[in-house]
Amino acid sequence: MKKRFLTLCGILMLALSIMAQGKAKYVFYFIGDGMGVNQVNGAETYLAALEGRIGINELCFPSFPYSAFVNTQSASNGVTDSAAGGTALATGHKTKNGALGMLADLTTPVTSIADWAHDAGAAVGITTSVSVDHATPAAFYAHVPSRKQAYDIGVQLVNSNNDFYAGSDFVSPENPDKEGKSLYEQAADKGFTIAYGYKDYQKKARKADRMIMFQTQEANKRDRYSLPYAIDRSKGDLTLTDITRAAINFLTKKQGEKDGFFLMVEGGKIDWACHANDMCYIKELIDMDNAVKVAYEFYQQHPDETLIVVTADHETGGLVLGRKGYDLHLDVVGNQRMSIEKLGKELHKLHDKHGEKYNWDIVKAFLAENFGFWTKVSLSDAQTTRLQEAFNNIMSGKGQSTETLYQKDDELATTVRKILAECALVGWQTGGHSNGYVPCFAIGVGAEQFHGRIDNTEICKNIATAAGWKH
Repeated sequence: MKKRFLTLCGILMLALSIMAQGKAKYVFYFIGDGMGVNQVNGAETYLAALEGRIGINELCFPSFPYSAFVNTQSASNGVTDSAAGGTALATGHKTKNGALGMLADLTTPVTSIADWAHDAGAAVGITTSVSVDHATPAAFYAHVPSRKQAYDIGVQLVNSNNDFYAGSDFVSPENPDKEGKSLYEQAADKGFTIAYGYKDYQKKARKADRMIMFQTQEANKRDRYSLPYAIDRSKGDLTLTDITRAAINFLTKKQGEKDGFFLMVEGGKIDWACHANDMCYIKELIDMDNAVKVAYEFYQQHPDETLIVVTADHETGGLVLGRKGYDLHLDVVGNQRMSIEKLGKELHKLHDKHGEKYNWDIVKAFLAENFGFWTKVSLSDAQTTRLQEAFNNIMSGKGQSTETLYQKDDELATTVRKILAECALVGWQTGGHSNGYVPCFAIGVGAEQFHGRIDNTEICKNIATAAGWKH
């Protein structure tokens, strides 16, 4: 009884504290998909290693004044997937792996913080670096028993009350029954203006009542499922920073009819890289930090009205920083010039270019240029032999591919990825998710709620409390 009384007193004191400092009118909710504690630590350690130092070089969001460890288990599994993890972060309810916006009975829909914000009169934006109907963004507006129902999720997006969406594209824009209008046409009917790329957004935003921003149609012809990895980006490619700037611009434009805004931004390809055990995840995490910096600039202009929360749905890859003795050589990752996914494609292009003259010497020079092997990164004779054997296996038709959740790599690309991790002294436990704690960082109005150890279901509720939204 005494413990319960003290708990109630603590809740009351917290509520009074938030009331005293006002409400969060502007809320930013960043989700680094797959971003565990070691992913953040690894990125900051890498930046210090590039300077020749042992230690960390601080990123923006890990330096926020309040932080917590977050439990991520789902209602059905000790290791959550992104759908259940996203649902917990969006709605405050646990559900079964694979389900979106529903309780574990796979029947009862639950509202999300996007709904709470809208009902309170705020403008709402839901954005991501992958497709707008992917698991994490969908958890904020969709109610389906399976995340695989891409077209149904898209239909729910265009019928939602939200003001702004951004991502690569829809995964399944056409009705699978081959009848009726496409999602693009349905979106237009519901008052959405669709922009393709940041420049197109700038042309259309002023006259738009509601907006969906996709990457350029040219980029979608290459890959509609996500924005390019930061490490593979070309000039003109849409970025998470572009998306965040556009979202702030558009949601602020709605201020004449709305009271503040709620913006969710997902760094989705941190997860994709970690599923592939690709150290380019570091560039994805830094890329999301750059987007957070845009929100932080906004916070500095509105410090008494803004809350920024940065967290993750789960850890991906079982990342371990250290695998031999007490050394760590993350500086070698700085020699990686492309993702492992792109490496496989580039090697095929190289083969096509050279034809019958394609040989190990050409490949070796390519790996030296794009991964620093043998020139900047010392390889043992055994590692060199493994690479050459993988090349020979591919050329003889005996190569074994490795398939992870979002990509399929040939034997040589897989071997490059493994050797890069070996040289960096980094270990990967899995190609899936783990039950490792994920971090939560916060700054602004109500940020003091995020401390100690919390459950993933508490985060959206705490945000709503800080904003004064009913939930």
